[in-house]
Amino acid sequence: MKKRVLITGAAGFLGSHLCDRFIKEGFSVVGMDNLITGDLKNIEHLFKLEQFEFYHHDVSKFIHVPGNLDYILHFASPASPIDYLKIPIQTLKVGALGTHNCLGLAKAKGARILVASTSEVYGDPLVHPQTEEYWGNVNPVGPRGVYDEAKRFMESITMAYHTYHQVETRIVRIFNTYGPRMRLNDGRALPAFIGQALRGEDLTVFGDGSQTRSFCYVDDLIEGIYRLLMSDYVNPVNIGNPDEITLKEFAEEIIRLTGTEQKIVYRPLPKDDPKQRKPDITKAKEILGWAPTISRSEGVKITYEYFKSLPYEELFKQPKEFTSPNQKH
Repeated sequence: MKKRVLITGAAGFLGSHLCDRFIKEGFSVVGMDNLITGDLKNIEHLFKLEQFEFYHHDVSKFIHVPGNLDYILHFASPASPIDYLKIPIQTLKVGALGTHNCLGLAKAKGARILVASTSEVYGDPLVHPQTEEYWGNVNPVGPRGVYDEAKRFMESITMAYHTYHQVETRIVRIFNTYGPRMRLNDGRALPAFIGQALRGEDLTVFGDGSQTRSFCYVDDLIEGIYRLLMSDYVNPVNIGNPDEITLKEFAEEIIRLTGTEQKIVYRPLPKDDPKQRKPDITKAKEILGWAPTISRSEGVKITYEYFKSLPYEELFKQPKEFTSPNQKH
């Protein structure tokens, strides 16, 4: 029988790429998403396949999946500031209740579960680069706290299920990732810069642009996640590209790539915006034999071509509004 995997957040950026990877590896894939931030267009190419099935469901509610499950990957969560600042309670619930439900399902099915944590657990770090042993510098009551603390709770309850219930668990800490299927209007630097360039707008940099990020191409990230899931390592592992760049330099790279005439404009730095972000990937190298292979110049070019190929109206599409009463509490 084919191994069977449940992927929550399946219609999102990373979830959809994970669906593709596990289909390619010969798995039977169950996708689950409530489509608050996900988009069925990301997985519509899979609906014709016998080995793919989809549940339109909110993992913050009780999860029932009939049949066996060998693996669960919990990737359901808003992942950009423009989302989790608009739906803060939903963000907390999917990190807390959603993770609890997924862990309970893993326990019931005897499945191995990998949860998607984030570099945001390090907050505005006082240690650079960030190692997995660093506990972070997070403001729990700031605007970003709903995302940061949801992920920190996710890690805590996952380890509790591992130690108390002997559930097989894995934790990946994901650093800035980019590639096709990102939303142009999700508020993150790369799609924001490319979207502005394609619309002929000036590129907006917050603060003085000296804050750093380290961008990992999605194919590299998916490879690291797959290797971690199949490994025997239970503690958190950073997966990201340590090639660090300031946001000002990155905006200049985008202007050169797109060949546009825009200039950079500066806006006030959002509260608690991290000043530095760079993963220490020593553990990934030693334990998983993983390191990124796709350069930023190569990956950004592929991503730019993807955004250029989108319908014209996508460039001017406004961020999704969250109006359902169920998403407010």
